[in-house]
Parts: sequence; C-alpha cells; structure tokens
Amino acid sequence: MPDPVASIATVSRDGWDRFSIWGHSATVRELYARRCRHEAEEMTAHAQAADLLASRISAGDSVLDIGCGSGYFYHSLASRDLPVEYWGLDACGALIDIGRDILPSFGLPAERLIEARIEDLSGEVDHVVCINVLSNLDNYHRPLERFLKIARKSVILRESLKQGAEYHYVRDDFLDPGIDLKVHVNHYDIDDVTRFVASRGFTHWRSVAATLEVRHDLVGVFLDQTARRSPR
Repeated sequence: MPDPVASIATVSRDGWDRFSIWGHSATVRELYARRCRHEAEEMTAHAQAADLLASRISAGDSVLDIGCGSGYFYHSLASRDLPVEYWGLDACGALIDIGRDILPSFGLPAERLIEARIEDLSGEVDHVVCINVLSNLDNYHRPLERFLKIARKSVILRESLKQGAEYHYVRDDFLDPGIDLKVHVNHYDIDDVTRFVASRGFTHWRSVAATLEVRHDLVGVFLDQTARRSPR
C-alpha cells in the first residue's frame, strides 16, 4: 500500500516567474539594456507620453511607470528636463535588475525601480503611465481601476483600442529556444474603456495619435489616450 504520509504532489510559489513570458527572452533583455544605456532610438510611444506629461506636470510631481521593463522611460523625461520624480514598477525581476544596474549612472536611484505586480500596487502618485501592458493581460478592468485610484492628476495609456473588442491567447514565438508559453494579445473596445474611465471620475479622454501596427499576425489600431481627473 502507498505510504499515507508520502505525497506525489509538487507545489511551489515560482509559477509567475516560470510561466510569464517576460523573463524568457534574451533578445528582450539585451534590447532593454541597450535602451537603458541610451544606445537605442527612443520609442515613439515614450516620446508621446513625455510630451503629454510636459503639459500637465508641476515641478516635483511624481510619475509611476507601470510595466516599466528596465525603466528606460526615465530617459524620455530626463532628456526633456521635466522636473518630475520618476518611479518604475515591473513584475519581472530580471528586467528591473537591468535598470537598477545601469540607470543610477544616469541619475536614477536604484530604489526607484520596484519589482512588484500590479496586484501589489497601492499608494498615491501624481501621474501614472502604462504603455503596452494591458493588452497583454487577460482583461483591463482591474488593473486600470487600480491606476485610476492611485493617480492624483492623470493617467496616460498606450494600448490596443478599437471599435469592438477582440481577445486572443496565442503562442509567443519570440521567446528563448525551448520555451513554450502563450500570451494575451487583446484589442479592447474603445467606447467601453472610455465609459469605464469616465465612471471613475476622469474626463478629457481623447486620442492624440493613432498608428496601425501588426503583432502576432493580428492587426489593430493602437491609440494613445490620456485621462485627467475631474476637479472635486
């Protein structure tokens, strides 16, 4: 008879690191290191987000970059001499470590880069920036609600938004050899997102740019959006 004390189960707490795509691409790690070293061209979305912030910030405002990768959006703010306090948050420790290693030489304290998931996020900041994150999650409602709760002044998003939602869960073909993981590639309904933002007390929701991009053989219109809290 089987030993009643012995167990055939194996249970651990490393599931996020094991099954998240972000820690399984040497190509991404090298790219993010190059961006931290200021050796890569500035992302268009980062330039747009920085320009949006420039019209909204006051000296000393805090900016939280959610899903920051290695924190290279810091360069977009610093190169424009925007007088803000930059913070970055990302769940992937390998990417955060890249920023902590490189960005202090450019003036960003290592402790400003936080390894944490959106679910762990609490507190208050003046501005939240989130670029190309929500479209790769299972849905946007809970994380976006958290952004709107903690932002005192504005939330800037760059996600896949269009008329009519589409949800896809596909194999990520850009990972290291031998890694077989899937990723959400979602397109959220722009009217639904607009209503959701307005119901949380934000107004002045507007599109500032639109580009047509292709990823994983799916075509979607990526809109840069900004929302600002209504006066209370």
